[in-house]
Amino acid sequence: MKKINLKVGLVLAILVGFTNSCKEDFLNITPKGALDAQVLGTASGVDALLISAYSMLDGVASNGFGWEAASSNWVYGSIRGLEANKGTDSGDQPDINPIQTYSEAATNPYLNVKWRSVYDGVARANSALLVLATAVANGTVTAAQADSFSKQARTLRGFYHFECFRIFGKADGSGIPYVDENTDQATLTNDADVRDLILADLEAGTTLPDDMGQIGRFNGTVAKVLYAKALMQLKKDYATAKPLLESVKTSGKKPNGGAIGLEPEYGDIFDIANRNGLEAIYTVQYSVNDGSGGWNAGWGEVLNFPYKSGASPGGCCGFFQPSHDFVNSFRTSGGLPLLDDSYNTLPVLNDQGLTPAQPFVEDAGPLDPRLDWSVGRRGIPYLDWGVHTGSDWVRDQSYAGPFSPKKQVYRKAQEGTQTEVGNWTSGYTANGYRLIRYADVLLLLAEAQIETNDLVNAQLNINLVRNRAANPAGFVKEADGTTNAANYVISPYAVPFASQDEARRALRFERKLELGLEGHRFFDLQRWGNVVTELNRVLTYEKTQRATLYGSAVVGPEDVNFPIPQNQIDISNGKLKQNR
Repeated sequence: MKKINLKVGLVLAILVGFTNSCKEDFLNITPKGALDAQVLGTASGVDALLISAYSMLDGVASNGFGWEAASSNWVYGSIRGLEANKGTDSGDQPDINPIQTYSEAATNPYLNVKWRSVYDGVARANSALLVLATAVANGTVTAAQADSFSKQARTLRGFYHFECFRIFGKADGSGIPYVDENTDQATLTNDADVRDLILADLEAGTTLPDDMGQIGRFNGTVAKVLYAKALMQLKKDYATAKPLLESVKTSGKKPNGGAIGLEPEYGDIFDIANRNGLEAIYTVQYSVNDGSGGWNAGWGEVLNFPYKSGASPGGCCGFFQPSHDFVNSFRTSGGLPLLDDSYNTLPVLNDQGLTPAQPFVEDAGPLDPRLDWSVGRRGIPYLDWGVHTGSDWVRDQSYAGPFSPKKQVYRKAQEGTQTEVGNWTSGYTANGYRLIRYADVLLLLAEAQIETNDLVNAQLNINLVRNRAANPAGFVKEADGTTNAANYVISPYAVPFASQDEARRALRFERKLELGLEGHRFFDLQRWGNVVTELNRVLTYEKTQRATLYGSAVVGPEDVNFPIPQNQIDISNGKLKQNR
């Protein structure tokens, strides 16, 4: 059971009968014995079941869910969105290969693990609701406790369904089954529109208090963001989402009642020391050296570290390498991004094909400073690990390119205290996944404002994000601590957006720069309706750089979602239908 900084007053071993309900048959959600419900039917028992549901927020469980199901969505959001490729070499974790070439089959094991993980979360939330009903009937919870437990469980259930829908759902709202605590397995299908049911669950949490007393619980602010994002993603209902996001901007709080806002320096967002910092509205909690052997740590991201054993963080395994298109996107002109997508004609210089001993001239052109907090590249200091020396940090540069991931990586000074000791890699870290951060909210709000034709305020919110990135105190520095590591040139938008279309292009580009490699990109493209056109544009360029990796890949209309896992169709005896 993963720790999420919640106090538990009940031995969680009692929960085995509830929390293992999704090994293969995700529909099996009903407790089998009345005794368990009676034993757990107290405030502490229901809370323990809720903690079990919270523990699936990272997508990982010791019964077989690992990096395939990580809620950071580095595979489904970032690799699929062409911000990164699989990295490593062609033979390691080969089931990612077809995902990144848009050729995955319904039998792909990654898809089945992701499906099982999200419905395990659904089942755990439903177990809490079922036992809560017993506790209410027995009078062992107060009305206030019942209200809080119910809203938390429903918001969790809504989140897991929303996560599943973004991956497997269809444009008409069908594609996945909606499972609640009263679901009749005999009649369940995936051909109904479930969007309103998901939205209703997420909306239930919007009246939770903002101060839940503990950093790991959902509060009213978190629920408002999730509900607003789902409204935009599922229904394109920007008018309803906008006031929710406005209220979060002006008066939102962390789950423990703490203040939220923009970190003054961009790089500080991703430091383990700030995992619950000002910017982090909700962080999926990780912990290390707690007796779990790393299961409570960043298990889902453990592969995503440079490969230079003993001289770079993690020392393994070379996955999740940023794409050329993503790196080139940080080119600026007059301090602004190249919104016409011409940046690939001015590519950022890299050391592809060079050994560390061969000379390399760093790029001297103007760059957005967020590049070097997002990507490791030769010649640039890599946190406190020293200068990235190039191909010796990369497992197979000829296959996956010259760049390394950076955002989730720990500092050298944190090894052993914020990383798991005694496991096969130090890549198990306490650096929780920032599921919601303040800049994401500002940009979602700007998007809603653009779609409701409030271009002035949208520009103000985009500029808040850009002005923070432009803080020179937060630029990556050379070893002397004062000299900028590259030619960083970034400015806010000084001229009002001339049209809604121009505002959209600015907003969409800003999300790429600000939130890159954080698992959002593919789902953003889904929401904007340009998965096929945008990814084919990027893919055309990536093939010129990584021909072996991408081959003849092409993105088609069927690639806007992923196929329903064949194993789930089989065990449902045909009740589930393929979504393509």
